[in-house]
Amino acid sequence: MISALPVPARDVALLIVRIVLGVILIAHGAQKFFSYGIGGTAAPFAQMGIPLPTVSAVVAAVIELVGGALLIVGLATAVAGLLVVLDMLGAALFVHATHGIFAADEGWELVGAIGAAALALAAVGPGRFSIDHAVGARRPTAVTR
Repeated sequence: MISALPVPARDVALLIVRIVLGVILIAHGAQKFFSYGIGGTAAPFAQMGIPLPTVSAVVAAVIELVGGALLIVGLATAVAGLLVVLDMLGAALFVHATHGIFAADEGWELVGAIGAAALALAAVGPGRFSIDHAVGARRPTAVTR
C-alpha cells in the first residue's frame, strides 16, 4: 500500500495546490478591493452581522490577496496558511454555516475546502518548489551536541 507520494511527486502536488489555492484567494481578495471596493464589501458584512465590518473587509481582502500571492510563491507558507484558515473560519461561522453545505445555497463547502487546503499547506509546508524551501536550504543548520 502506498501511504504517500514519492518526494518529487509530492513537491509537484504541493506546487499545484499552492497555485490553485492562491489564484482562488487572489481572485476573491481582488474582488473585495477592486470590484466591490472596501465600502461595497463592508456593507453586506454589516448586514450579515460581521463585527467591525469595514475593518473585517480590509482584513479579509488583504489576507486573501496577499496570502494568496504568498502561497503561490511559497513564502511564509505556514503563517499565510493559518491566516487563510482563520479568514475562512470567520466566513463559515458568520455567514455560511447556517446555509448547509452547498455553495450554490451559500453553504460552507467553498470556504471549508479553501480552509482545509490552507491548513494542510501550513501543516506540511510548501514543498521543494518554494521560496521557503530555497531560504531554508541556505540557512546554516544548528550544531547539536
